[in-house]
Amino acid sequence: MKVGYSLWIKSDDGNKVFGQGPYRLLILVDRLGSLNKAASEMGMAYSKALNILKNAERELNVKLLEREIGGAKGGGSKLTQEARRLIEKYEGFRNDAAQEIERIYAKYFAEDV
Repeated sequence: MKVGYSLWIKSDDGNKVFGQGPYRLLILVDRLGSLNKAASEMGMAYSKALNILKNAERELNVKLLEREIGGAKGGGSKLTQEARRLIEKYEGFRNDAAQEIERIYAKYFAEDV
């Protein structure tokens, strides 16, 4: 057996700000060059993806995407340096937390289960 868990960052008033969903959106935007394509890859409406990232930008007080609207080449999105730093911090936080959760799980349940 293994332990399962989800990690996210919440605002002081309890609203989810950043976690696996927004993280994955940013990773896909970086890979695909488009928030629309990233949302589609996740089976999500573009408007929902945009709202998720706008909420994160507002709550974290950072700009995450540079967006180019339409035009002959079709527009697109790319990550800001702040978004890249946030991704690095989240990955470190997630990895450290996973190790600690696994350690705690082993302490209490590894021999019993």
